[in-house]
Amino acid sequence: MRRAFALLAGLLAAAVHAPAAAQSLRCNGQLVNIGDSKLSVVRKCGEPAWREAVCVSRELFLWAQPVVPGQVLQPLITPQCVPMEEWTYDRGEGQFLGIVRFRNASVESMRDGERQR
Repeated sequence: MRRAFALLAGLLAAAVHAPAAAQSLRCNGQLVNIGDSKLSVVRKCGEPAWREAVCVSRELFLWAQPVVPGQVLQPLITPQCVPMEEWTYDRGEGQFLGIVRFRNASVESMRDGERQR
């Protein structure tokens, strides 16, 4: 029973922290990559049209200490605010906005925003 519970908890933790499908951003013929520094992105793409500090909710997986001695440890999943920064690039009329998310000063992810009219 304990082993099944530990396996289930491990799978749950892996699912919570699974990376999202990666998108790409190309600027002036150069590809922005996950892990690139802010300086590297500015060199490739120039200054963004908009910078915004965001708080991204991520689940934190912990083991709660038992209240009663001999009781089994209980898994606890709690939301946590992870401070990040998003830079938005305007790629021009008819194009999607390019949004780059930074965590600890390096590219964590990229995605498309709304289409510009």
